[in-house]
Amino acid sequence: MKRLQQLHLRRNEARKMNHQEVVEEDRKKKLPANWEAKQRRVEWEQQDDEVRKAAEAKGEDFERVKMLSMTADEAERLERKKKKRNPDQGFADFAQAQQRQYSRLTKQLKPDMSEYKKQKDELGEAFTPSVDNLSYGGEGKVSEAGIDRMVADLEKQAEKRAKFSRRRAHYDDADIDYINERNMKFNKKLARFYDPFTAEIKQNLERGTAV
Repeated sequence: MKRLQQLHLRRNEARKMNHQEVVEEDRKKKLPANWEAKQRRVEWEQQDDEVRKAAEAKGEDFERVKMLSMTADEAERLERKKKKRNPDQGFADFAQAQQRQYSRLTKQLKPDMSEYKKQKDELGEAFTPSVDNLSYGGEGKVSEAGIDRMVADLEKQAEKRAKFSRRRAHYDDADIDYINERNMKFNKKLARFYDPFTAEIKQNLERGTAV
């Protein structure tokens, strides 16, 4: 009876472990295909950032420290990766442009991995809800540091847009030969093509000596 009881306990334990493995496998299937690669990338960037800060605190050149700790194989692989990287092919429509901008902006935001792990431990399975989960929003409070990070990024975007504005400056000393902005652009197009041939006629009209 004692041995039978031990077998029952081992069977229950195996059943429990099997259930945990099934739940974990189901959770991984619901994650994006490149989830693990992204996690490794984020962890690598965090370690790289910590090494950079430590080097700056000591007054050392980070790139030099990084190259000294890199093996020849890693350096060769990094060089091959740089050569293999495809050049920017631009975009075909506005949907692709928005996707490119989203990818670029999300790469700039550095996540707080300690806070991420803390929330993951606290929420457990609720951290990665399934499609059957009806709760949406309001599950947690955004930290002040996260809000400040988002505001700083938005201000940076606004500053960058202001620098690269395509609107041309207005010069007060320029001749006013237009009635609105659209007419101004039209006149500039005409000037590019016809000014070499009509410059003398225009000067005669301004002087009042045109025949």
